[in-house]
Amino acid sequence: MKKVASLSIAVVAVIAVILTWVLFSSQGSTPAVSLGAPGVDVSAFKDGSLTDPITEESCTLTNGEETTCYRITVTGTPVGTTIGPFCPATTSTSAEDSGIWLDGSKVYDADGQFILDLSEIYGDAKWKLYDEQGNVNVTDTKEAFQGAAKPDVDEAYKYHCVEGIYEWTETGEAVPISILVPVNPVKASAGSTTQGTDLGVTLNGLVIAPSAPVDAILGAYTIAAFDDCGGHFNPIEGYHMHAYTNCEGANYGADITDPDAETQLIGYALDGVAVFAPLAANSTIELDECNGRTTDADGYHYYAQSAEKNRTIKCFMGVTAVDSTSTAGGPPGGGPAGGPPDTGMAVPPEALPWVITGGVVVIGALVTVVFVVLRRKRRKTA
Repeated sequence: MKKVASLSIAVVAVIAVILTWVLFSSQGSTPAVSLGAPGVDVSAFKDGSLTDPITEESCTLTNGEETTCYRITVTGTPVGTTIGPFCPATTSTSAEDSGIWLDGSKVYDADGQFILDLSEIYGDAKWKLYDEQGNVNVTDTKEAFQGAAKPDVDEAYKYHCVEGIYEWTETGEAVPISILVPVNPVKASAGSTTQGTDLGVTLNGLVIAPSAPVDAILGAYTIAAFDDCGGHFNPIEGYHMHAYTNCEGANYGADITDPDAETQLIGYALDGVAVFAPLAANSTIELDECNGRTTDADGYHYYAQSAEKNRTIKCFMGVTAVDSTSTAGGPPGGGPAGGPPDTGMAVPPEALPWVITGGVVVIGALVTVVFVVLRRKRRKTA
């Protein structure tokens, strides 16, 4: 009996060794496939948008490949644009003197009339963010801002329009954000998305943040208003961008009449691919699953999604870098900061062979035990 068990375990061990060799050999032998994207144009960043010059360093991609990456650190302060306004002061404040709100399906002018219409927009009579004199409840102190600008909103700051300034953040000043992107973008096996991780940077010095936690915001009867440039504050990252509007607010795209016109470069995604401004709403240009396409002039590049989508970069067609020193991070409660994208796998790709091999060994051992037990029972019965 012991000989049979030992033989079975030996067979399982041999299979595990062979499987490990095959998996690692195949993983290492798969050549990197270029995405056809030219990579980061260092000169494209605006003067004053970076805390330090862009540098190169050795890095590891999430597929295990060793390569070279750019380290890009933006200042967190937009170059060439004005921050704010955000919330309307009263229910009669115009769109000119207030910002916007986007919820995944529509972009609204966050003016006084919007505040009055909230109960109708969201079908709930509890929506009342103003007093009897028409003054809107706006977070106007550091305590109010930090109490409201989080998923678990303090009771005292529900039914508020939330806005902030640099002085009310955790550092009291602009927050530089650092990302690591491959110098030569590498094609991934499939498009991937992330949860709670910053998506890239803009040429004018901002981080492209992940989707704003709209459900948590609305669940507390708050509106975390954006300015007309699609940005707002949170206590951790300071000012950051959730939607590209060319600083034209809810009316962005209304003046784009040519559906086939190429748009302008606005930044770079985590996989090193260029991000262009959104196309016209009625564009006939065909894009892939990640809102990208290849042209002779610009190679492979993405287009930002329209502002109401609440996610500027739809997904990544390239492989991103593992960045253990990243200062990037999503809004409070938005998910893990920095690191590789969420591919839906519980383990990183480079560890997968070991996991599979370990699984084979465990299953083989269990089968062996069951075989021995059943054989003993048969002998006793006989």
